[in-house]
Amino acid sequence: MACFIVPKVVDGVELQKALRKLKIKLADVKRTYHANGVTLVCLKKRVKTKIDKKHFPSRAEEAEIIAVHEFVERYSYLIDEERRAEMAATIGEIKSMSGAEREIYGRAILDLRGSKEPSRLNLFFVKFGRSRIIDTEISSGDIVLISRGEPLKSDVTGTVSEVRKNFITVAFEQRPPKWVYGSGIRVDLFVNDVTFKRMEENLQNLRHATGRKRYLRNVALGIAKPKEAKSIEFSPITRLNDTQKEAVSKALGAEAFLIHGPPGTGKTSTLIELILQEVRRANKVLAVADSNTAVDNMLQRLAAHDLSLVRIGHPARILYELEEFSIHAKYAKSLEAEAIKQGWEEVGVLVKERDQFSKPTQARSRGLSHERITTLAARGKSMRGISVATMQSMAKWIKLDRKIESLVRALRAKEEEVYKQIIRSADVVLSTNGMIMSEILKDEEFDVAVIDEGSQQVIPSTLIPIMHAGRFVIAGDHKQLPPTVVSDNRELRKSLFEELIECLPDLAQMLRIQYRMHEKIMGFSNREFYEGKLIADASVREHTIADLGLSVPKRYTDILDEIPIVFVDTEGEEAAERLPDRSTSFENPKEAAIVKALIKELESMGAKPEHIGIITPYAAQVKLLKKLIDTEERIYEIKSVDGFQGREKEIIIISFVRSNEEGQIGFLQDLRRLNVALTRAKRKLICIGDSKTLTHNETYQRLIAYIEKEGRVRRWG
Repeated sequence: MACFIVPKVVDGVELQKALRKLKIKLADVKRTYHANGVTLVCLKKRVKTKIDKKHFPSRAEEAEIIAVHEFVERYSYLIDEERRAEMAATIGEIKSMSGAEREIYGRAILDLRGSKEPSRLNLFFVKFGRSRIIDTEISSGDIVLISRGEPLKSDVTGTVSEVRKNFITVAFEQRPPKWVYGSGIRVDLFVNDVTFKRMEENLQNLRHATGRKRYLRNVALGIAKPKEAKSIEFSPITRLNDTQKEAVSKALGAEAFLIHGPPGTGKTSTLIELILQEVRRANKVLAVADSNTAVDNMLQRLAAHDLSLVRIGHPARILYELEEFSIHAKYAKSLEAEAIKQGWEEVGVLVKERDQFSKPTQARSRGLSHERITTLAARGKSMRGISVATMQSMAKWIKLDRKIESLVRALRAKEEEVYKQIIRSADVVLSTNGMIMSEILKDEEFDVAVIDEGSQQVIPSTLIPIMHAGRFVIAGDHKQLPPTVVSDNRELRKSLFEELIECLPDLAQMLRIQYRMHEKIMGFSNREFYEGKLIADASVREHTIADLGLSVPKRYTDILDEIPIVFVDTEGEEAAERLPDRSTSFENPKEAAIVKALIKELESMGAKPEHIGIITPYAAQVKLLKKLIDTEERIYEIKSVDGFQGREKEIIIISFVRSNEEGQIGFLQDLRRLNVALTRAKRKLICIGDSKTLTHNETYQRLIAYIEKEGRVRRWG
């Protein structure tokens, strides 16, 4: 198949014109590809041409154009598919579930009353509160739908600013309707469509990348190999262990680098040191993650150092205590802000003055152009039945409107310059991946992008910061949960971090010292997922619940004693799983009852709710456990495995749920979920399950054998 290059992007009629010049028919073309600012035209077999050799690409160039084109086309389709799937799933769930059910799953909050909060940063804030404790998955930065009990009949959306024990604060860009200040308000988690549009826009940008961006794009897509990382000596600013120091040293000397951070190994601490070292070298840093929580976590830790920091993002998505670092807050404090504010006030006065005159609508102006109206008004003439008075009134409206337009353009240009100056004077700019494509940041370039949560991001999201920097470092752990994807397509579930660590293992460093778990809690995951390379730091190696000052248990002593890891076996205890009505998710009432009994005893021993986390892989079991255990006074953190990623507790109880004669364990076979569940506990891990069902899977066989050897296995009852 012969392929040649048209030195610009052409399609449709433009392509036909380009082909005609080369005496080629459109029917002779098999396929076209667009990348690198050109069009690659591939002809059908046996088509003879007399094209000049200068139009023929090298094999490498041809392969690059095809690979980039196919990548962009494929992922543009996948992103759109995911957007539609997410929207359909959200609306479908709102339609099919009662508000109470959706609240149990943490995706709605009911029976709220709204109250007005002070406006700030050009936003309107409403606090929605109630006397009952709010236990929800909704968090700062989420888009929510506000209604009076019927969400799909409402079009009022806002951004969550803060979630507390008894209230949630939502920010609105437009003044919200008065009814939000009443009672009976419902808040629903909704879909953020903007993120998908920004990923798509970045894909189109990287398609035609040039220079350094083109090179890094090719590295990320596996088309080009980066140079070998050279270790650079540095004096640590924070406390690091040897593997953390090695990771920072290599990252400083690499074009592209991966920091593999297993649970509890101080991944974020390593990134903070890396950022500090990059700033020390006078490099401009873009620090990003997919979630606002992770970005604010980095900001909080960087704020302890003497740096110029700016946080980009919707003001409502930034923690209140970090608001001073928001670009909007910095703008408000700038010297230019007051003069610009006065300029906008002048615009307001001019708008009021203009609106006293006749607006030249289509009907009123009867087809006359603005230029013609002003000319006729100056001459005191009428035309097409328009009186002189009306003509002159319209002319005054036009004159004032032009003045307003000119002033608005000037003010916006000044605002943009102030914002750009704030960004350019910062040592570190912090943002979510999506916000990099906002108007305020999309044209900015950085020396290095430091990307956290890399293994939890879809590839198009991670590519956004990479396209804005000269080097990049991604941190993550591909042995934990992959990106959350609603659509069925498996391709989106593989992160760029995972892709690169497989093909560029020499450009990765694994952190090996963990500071969370007792050595025996760590042991199984260490062996199964991390090749036995993890080492428990002395500070946590042998810590137990005895350190919490709890009393000795009076019941279930061989489960709740100081042994760090226990498996409670329900085999033969009439602990069968079941599917609740209208549900595709399993629950296990017997296991839920066991969890409740253990919680009750832990409470009597003096354990606090904040010490304890309850994990189960099934949403129906989450719902059942919340009904059984939570009260208005005491709310426990009961979540799915996905909801517990990145979290930790002193004591973790896992309910595996599956118990059947066939040995079916469903998506418990997703071993990355198992890894996450097992590595959340610091001092005590209690696993509850049916050994006969679970041991149909070899990994669970090994898990129970490990607990029997290093901890304790006991039957319930």
